[in-house]
Amino acid sequence: MSPDQSSSLQPSLPRNPVGGHVPVAGGLHSVGLSYARALQAETVQVFVANPRGWATPAGNPRQDEAFRAACAEESIPAYVHAPYLINFGSHTEATVERSVESLRHSLRRGREIGALGVVVHTGSATGGRERAVALRQVRERMLPLLDELTHDDDPFLLLESTAGQGASLCSRTWDFGPYFEALEAHPKLGVCLDTCHIFAAGHDLTGPSGMDQTLDLLVDTVGEGRLKLIHANDSKDVVGAHKDRHENIGAGHIGEGPFRALMAHPATEGVPLIIETPGGQEGHAADVERLKKLRDG
Repeated sequence: MSPDQSSSLQPSLPRNPVGGHVPVAGGLHSVGLSYARALQAETVQVFVANPRGWATPAGNPRQDEAFRAACAEESIPAYVHAPYLINFGSHTEATVERSVESLRHSLRRGREIGALGVVVHTGSATGGRERAVALRQVRERMLPLLDELTHDDDPFLLLESTAGQGASLCSRTWDFGPYFEALEAHPKLGVCLDTCHIFAAGHDLTGPSGMDQTLDLLVDTVGEGRLKLIHANDSKDVVGAHKDRHENIGAGHIGEGPFRALMAHPATEGVPLIIETPGGQEGHAADVERLKKLRDG
């Protein structure tokens, strides 16, 4: 069988694979992928550590291999979300040191399970320090981690902006510019765009061209091909509220239309969508189905 023939037997991915963040307590493969299949998910995101702690647990090699093999066989792009406590802009040295170890752990575990990317929040400048000082620290402590990504199957590091609370280092699209500059636009660096966060930060995604304008701004800031993942979440709050409160697709202040526009924009070609919405398995399945209809309709 020629390489062309073998590749043609692989399931073809839709323009935007749609899936969700899945629970993995009890087994990455046995629990996580079972949940994903119940959602009819085409892509998955997982935690590989307690998202609200600093522990860096070793994986279960059998579960890791089964998860990696199943994702490869079924053409399911997989992603890791790093713990929420990570903040490379912190004025507290202990927090920065723990952030380094936690992110290094997530990147290593990402490679072990075949993840394409590891999502990390961009953090904030704490202790009243200037943004420029915090970004210098981001450079000093995060850039070496990017330089460690030398394996062919190492994941991308995907920066996720915040809703703009407090002294956030990155919330509007143009804030990615200084962040990318601090990290020398490293080839393993990418963006995870959260629709709720960017809306809460002040980008109005509604209206006839709100989503298009926001995506155009992002591409102008970081360049083509840097958008690697989208967290597709509606918002419980109005635009510019600086509140990170996710809502089910179409039930919040963003509405369905912008998600349709999102999946038609050139910058999102081939980019998976992960939902992180309320409602448990039933709500998640409904949101996955809704996004697929918006994509395919």
